[in-house]
Amino acid sequence: MDVFDAIKNRRSVRAFEKRAIPEVIVDKIIEAARLAPSAGNIQPWEFVVVQDPQIKHKLSVAALNQTFIETAPVNIVVCADEARSKRRYGSRGETLYCIQDTAAATQNLLLAAHALGLGGCWVGSFQEKMVRKAINTPSHVRPVAIVAIGYTSMHPNPRDRRSKVDIIHKETF
Repeated sequence: MDVFDAIKNRRSVRAFEKRAIPEVIVDKIIEAARLAPSAGNIQPWEFVVVQDPQIKHKLSVAALNQTFIETAPVNIVVCADEARSKRRYGSRGETLYCIQDTAAATQNLLLAAHALGLGGCWVGSFQEKMVRKAINTPSHVRPVAIVAIGYTSMHPNPRDRRSKVDIIHKETF
């Protein structure tokens, strides 16, 4: 699949078939995320692959009862190792770069899932302490996103986007 087609046609999907995702496909998705750019090539990401129904339920509750998380065959919790970024870049690495880096990894993950015929949804609205507890993160590792992934049982329509005229500024704002 052409990268521009993937970018244009990917949608947030919240309805999944009950079909399992082969491990080789999950590995390809993680590989795409692993290849994302990062500040100073620090690669502060950690990926927790969740398929256990009890843990998926805890994630769903932590994500303000977004029940589609439970119905997705796989959830990948993308985490940022704040200490890893802090060692090189201080507080800016800890509070910004590791978040930017994991966001880039999350986008790669979503595009790879789409290219492989899967749907996914990036969930950022959750109670962080509950997610930490559900996946047992060390104190220096911060959950940044929950990505629900599966074979789609619905195909959302495109949503409106701001026009280029409204968002492009030449030389200065």
